[in-house]
Amino acid sequence: MDRLSAAQARRIALAAQGFGRPRPAGRLDRRHLRWLFERVGVVQIDSVNALVRSHYLPGWARLGAYPRAALDDAVYGRGDLFEYWAHEASLVPVSLQPLLRWRAERARTGQGVWSGLASFGRDRPEYVREILARVAGEGPVAASELAEPGPRGPSAWWGWGDTKKALEWLFWSGQISVASRRGSFERLYDLPERVLPPEIQALPTPPEAAAQRGLLRVAAGCHGVATARDLGDYFRIGAADTRARVAELVEEGDLLPVTVEGWAGPAYVPPGLVVPRRITARTLLSPFDSLVWERSRTSRLFGFDLRLEIYTPAPKRRYGYYVLPFLLGDRLVARVDLKSDRASGTLVVVSAWAQEHHDPGPTIEALREETAALAGWLGLERVVLAGGGDLDLGPGPITAVG
Repeated sequence: MDRLSAAQARRIALAAQGFGRPRPAGRLDRRHLRWLFERVGVVQIDSVNALVRSHYLPGWARLGAYPRAALDDAVYGRGDLFEYWAHEASLVPVSLQPLLRWRAERARTGQGVWSGLASFGRDRPEYVREILARVAGEGPVAASELAEPGPRGPSAWWGWGDTKKALEWLFWSGQISVASRRGSFERLYDLPERVLPPEIQALPTPPEAAAQRGLLRVAAGCHGVATARDLGDYFRIGAADTRARVAELVEEGDLLPVTVEGWAGPAYVPPGLVVPRRITARTLLSPFDSLVWERSRTSRLFGFDLRLEIYTPAPKRRYGYYVLPFLLGDRLVARVDLKSDRASGTLVVVSAWAQEHHDPGPTIEALREETAALAGWLGLERVVLAGGGDLDLGPGPITAVG
């Protein structure tokens, strides 16, 4: 197979991301979370809590009403997952930790980290060593417990003081890890040997090129079909490294070049690709979900312009503050601005917007059912329709399910 239609590429991508089968029925446990990370590889963390923190939503989208505490336990209890800068700040299977050590090593030399952190680690080595020693002696410990006295002035670092900068540089460079988080979402840092399983730490460190090829193989499996840019973006591998590694994977037969209808330039698929005949998904997606986080790919696959307006002043927003795409079948058919009003036990549909060229009838019925189920999973009692947008969801409120 050396040519794919746009519809085939869309179904391949959805199946690769775990949408090729119905949500499982019955009790959900750690096996389902393991399957989730086999499909998505990495889950992005984001601190915005307007609905629910984003890293819980990919599990909802693919599994349904799984216990959120099980994901916390997988990271901060059993140690199946760990936090690191894999895509952005992310949850990653510990089995991939050796493949990310090259990034930590680059960070130690000031490469591949935010410029402010790179210069801080270079300019303040004695202070960084002091903070590392304190983590070793006091960890797990939060930045607020180590912070220098006195008020912090405004800065481009979200008001970060020197202690937080040192901790984040040490985290990025692999010298400390995230042991847990408080209810406020504040990180608690500790030494890697007290966080990562010993059998993972004992694994050899692959050469940089081999590690990058390993990550790109994971990315190819999670994409199904992808451009080189898509593949590199998944684990934030630079363009030059991605080009070199993709060429090597093609030569080794681990990636096969294809053309996709409407895509400029070559795409790649893993060997043994199967094109699904049909996708019957129904779910709301976090705007940080790995299916849609690369906006140009989302546009290519779905003809859907997804923009993050969290940091846009309210009067200038087109769709809303926390807008989730709605996946129905193999299409993104709507976008919904959602907010959890926890005090009143209400999921508020601030606004709902129809995607062009889609029949609103099936969308409305499916979206009412999905918001009712989502509210139930979040422990809310009802769904209130605020009436914003151009998609009329009908009468409300809607009773939560589950």
